[in-house]
Amino acid sequence: MVGIGKQAGLPSVLTDEQLASAQLLPRKQPWTWVAAVAVALVLANALYSIVTNRGFGWPVVSEYFFSPQVMAGLFTTLMLTAISMTLALLLGIIVAVAAASRNPVLSSVARGYIWIFRAIPLLVQIIFWYNLAALYPKLGFGIPFLPPIVEFDTNSVITAISAAIIAMSLNEGAYMAEIVRSGLNSVDPGQREAARALGMSSLDSFRRIVMPQAMRVIIPPTGNETLSMLKYTSLVSVIALPDLLYSTQLISSRTFEVIPMLLVASLWYLLVSTLLMVIQSGIERHFGKSVVRP
Repeated sequence: MVGIGKQAGLPSVLTDEQLASAQLLPRKQPWTWVAAVAVALVLANALYSIVTNRGFGWPVVSEYFFSPQVMAGLFTTLMLTAISMTLALLLGIIVAVAAASRNPVLSSVARGYIWIFRAIPLLVQIIFWYNLAALYPKLGFGIPFLPPIVEFDTNSVITAISAAIIAMSLNEGAYMAEIVRSGLNSVDPGQREAARALGMSSLDSFRRIVMPQAMRVIIPPTGNETLSMLKYTSLVSVIALPDLLYSTQLISSRTFEVIPMLLVASLWYLLVSTLLMVIQSGIERHFGKSVVRP
């Protein structure tokens, strides 16, 4: 048998042995190297400007990077992120299951919740919950249409931190419900039928069959939402909650070092986000073990 080849200066007719031993030369891409050199020059110039520009105030950054006030704000930011995302995930699972329910009441309520909290900006929700006492000075528990059994002062219950957690959890819960719903829909319905055929209850099949498979689809967008939640915590500065950003703003209002303190906050956000990305990659690898990739 013969082969026809005209690449890399090969003769027009080659035997099978010659074709097997021939090595095609890689295609030359000079513009790729030109672009790489141009990008490297731009990055080097930017790095030189950042290092040499005194306006960045790197001595001030190093001075306040681990200051107690900044660390307290960082703790508040991490706490808000962890609590809000945990509540949002639990709420998202419940709402997603309710939205897929055959009960029209549960389905309608779940879809209405998703519609409302996805439509209203998070900043508006934070301010609304913080000022809830203007609508309800007292909060009570009891039988509907009857005097409350237990009653509390709203301002003592809805503090700045509780208002932030409520607003961010409810807002993120609506998005997590859609993420969980897409993950559940990615599981073949035959898996549920097989579980029922084996005698599993609906709860057991959901916990042991459906949810582990849906996690492969749920984890990546959940990681992105966690990173977004970390950055959304900066919005609580409008209600004077001393998170990372507000803590650095308080220092800059006292020292008039605005840019250095913004750099302190930005570097901490960058470090925590990088750590969350690493954790997300590890979780994705864990739940992706059953997938065979070429």
